[in-house]
Amino acid sequence: MVRNDIGDLLAFIAVAREGSFTRAAAQLGVSQSALSHTLRAVEARLGVRLLSRTTRSVAPTAAGERLLQTIAPRFAEIESELSAIVETRDKPAGTIHITTTDYAADTVVWPRLSKVLPHYPDIKIEMVVDYGLTDIVADRYDIGVRWGDQVAKDMIAVRIGPDARLAIVGAPAYFDRHPVPKQPKDLLEHNCITLRLPTRGGKYAWELRKGKRELQVRVDGQLTFNGVYQMLNAALDGAGLAFVPEDLAQPHVDTGRLRWVLQDWSDLSRPAHLLSEPSRVFEGAVDRRRCVARRPVRSRAYGFIRCPALRSSNSTSSGCMNA
Repeated sequence: MVRNDIGDLLAFIAVAREGSFTRAAAQLGVSQSALSHTLRAVEARLGVRLLSRTTRSVAPTAAGERLLQTIAPRFAEIESELSAIVETRDKPAGTIHITTTDYAADTVVWPRLSKVLPHYPDIKIEMVVDYGLTDIVADRYDIGVRWGDQVAKDMIAVRIGPDARLAIVGAPAYFDRHPVPKQPKDLLEHNCITLRLPTRGGKYAWELRKGKRELQVRVDGQLTFNGVYQMLNAALDGAGLAFVPEDLAQPHVDTGRLRWVLQDWSDLSRPAHLLSEPSRVFEGAVDRRRCVARRPVRSRAYGFIRCPALRSSNSTSSGCMNA
């Protein structure tokens, strides 16, 4: 049979299964008379009757039943394969390249990915940890995650986590050798463990706030790192005072290994942001309501992180995307 007969065979299957030209015609979206004409043409070409017709019903003949049992499963298999292809088109797949800081990776990115990835086995993640103000497009990243104002110009920045605050801590061993600071200027006389960010060039100035008063203290000391975990470990060893995220320090304060310093001077709160480049990285959008990054072009991965647990807020950037 020629290719045009495929439609005729599908018409035969519909009539044989429904046992009615009326119901089959409604299912196929054709008129009853057109369907009847099609089936008679098929029987004429084959030279055999496929359907036994009465005024009340339609049923396959022996030849029709044999044909039905032969072709119906094959058409069902074809339909199943076509459906699978459509599902594959809409299924998240591919490699997603993420740039993030170590702290953001541990507290924001991984807690969410660990819940999502088991449901998307065809997604692969390549995560690079650094503090640089990465050019996402030039360095071939799909998304970035940064804290606070570590956002490059022209980047879409969608808030995806709660505010994080930094706090000053020191170990009891350090205070066995040094007095406890009473006010921010006292920090200039202490061995402070500093942080150097590639985005800023110089050492990070400790930004403190008390009520409406805000100030920056440019501390110094023997040790400079480019990651908060190294700073925390050095502080635990009594090497100096460190300015680290409160949630990292809290367990060690609870056990007595660290002490809060200048606790009434809190750090300015900083939210975590998911970053994307507006014109090239995403064909769709970053959905602020669900934090869904749809169809990253570079990685061929799409439908990424359909995770309601990703808490979002207002977007902030020089070109915020409206979802």
